Amino acid sequence: VLPPEKPLQAEEWNKLREDFQLPEIFEEVMLNSMIRCNSPVDVAKSLLTHLAKRNGDVAYNVLVKYLTLCVQQGQVSEIRDVYDIMKVRFKILESGAYNLLVKGLSNSDQWRMALTLLEEIKKIMIPSRTCYESCIKAASRHQEMKLAFELYNEMMAKGVVPTLDVLQSFFSFSRGMNDAELQKELFGILLYLRENQIYPHKTFMRSIKLWFESIPGENWRGRLTKIKDSGQCPVCNHQLEDSNLTEEEYSNLSERIIRDVIHGTDTFRKTSPKEFEAFQTFVESRLPFDIVIDGLNVSHIKSRKMQCENLFDAVNCLAKENVRLLVLGRKHMLMNSSNWKREIMKEMQNKADFFFAENISEDDAFLLYATLRSGKHCKFVTRDFLRDHKACLSDSVTRHLFRKWQRGHQIAKNKWFSSVFSQQPAFRYDCVVQTTGDTWHVPYKDVFEEKYSYQIPRKWLCIQQK
Repeated sequence: VLPPEKPLQAEEWNKLREDFQLPEIFEEVMLNSMIRCNSPVDVAKSLLTHLAKRNGDVAYNVLVKYLTLCVQQGQVSEIRDVYDIMKVRFKILESGAYNLLVKGLSNSDQWRMALTLLEEIKKIMIPSRTCYESCIKAASRHQEMKLAFELYNEMMAKGVVPTLDVLQSFFSFSRGMNDAELQKELFGILLYLRENQIYPHKTFMRSIKLWFESIPGENWRGRLTKIKDSGQCPVCNHQLEDSNLTEEEYSNLSERIIRDVIHGTDTFRKTSPKEFEAFQTFVESRLPFDIVIDGLNVSHIKSRKMQCENLFDAVNCLAKENVRLLVLGRKHMLMNSSNWKREIMKEMQNKADFFFAENISEDDAFLLYATLRSGKHCKFVTRDFLRDHKACLSDSVTRHLFRKWQRGHQIAKNKWFSSVFSQQPAFRYDCVVQTTGDTWHVPYKDVFEEKYSYQIPRKWLCIQQK
């Protein structure tokens, strides 16, 4: 349906509705079309007026669609009017409407109304990321950085994960400010990137660089570089942190993972304790392994190939140089089928140890156990992120060690089975944001990635205080 270009009278709307195949959804379809075409607000308003006269009121979902159009066009007085109508007619709104109202108001000169609304929302639910970030950006734009950080810290405390966009805005809006408290908060964001192994994209990295360079009287200078394989920065000559864990860190980490994650509450939901015991006995009698492979995960790498062929390629590639392999499989792989050919499975079993779990088992616990019990040298192969397990580790030091261990031990090449496949990791230094006090090193990517990624960046920003 193409929306009309100018407001219509009641009879004209009625005529359009009658000609429409499904008159009962005419208004919704029409408003969707107006949003898509960014129609003038008064055209949409004439439809709402007609509806109100015909039905005595306007349905909630229709009001929300009208609100979407008003927010899209920054029509502040209309947004306020819709809010007043909604407040009177509905005790509580759902989060979609709140998101729109907060976003619309925070982008206007009446942005403080958005803060009032945020307080209202808090009484009934945890505000969404959109609500928090709209208010944070509004406060930042008006140079109220203290308020922006209060909202940010509150949002983090409630477990609402920020977007890179809002993190970048803190650096962009804090330029040139000389405020020790603010500086501490911004360093906190850099440490948040470190803790969560987040790599900023190029524009975010530039905002960080410009902020440092704008701090009055502090004389920071940022330069882009590539770190040498030895881990030395060519700009400031500092040695980056080693990617290896110390013996003590490794034994603490493996103890904690085996205690909290593997024997913790989550392992046996999909695995029987008996099966896990059998697995432990199997592993202990064959230790140590050099590489542990998540067989099912690897078998799905190339969708055009048979699953057993994908796994066969991986095993073949990694079985060179007398490497001891353990493949974690599932029992269904032993049934001769279109995806699992018996003769290929037999050939693989000559090159690697296999453990076949029940078809509903939780692979990650098996994978972590076998890798950690094999010792510091052992690597593991999976395309999973092991996100849940990081969450089971209760303190940030252990979480940081887990991520560091994962970075150094997880083989997860996107260009699978190239010659470098078994040479992971290529880096002796740790690829995370790091500081020595008078230097900061920030690894960054060329493009924005919302998702966590294994692909370790080769590009760095070195910031040095002269």
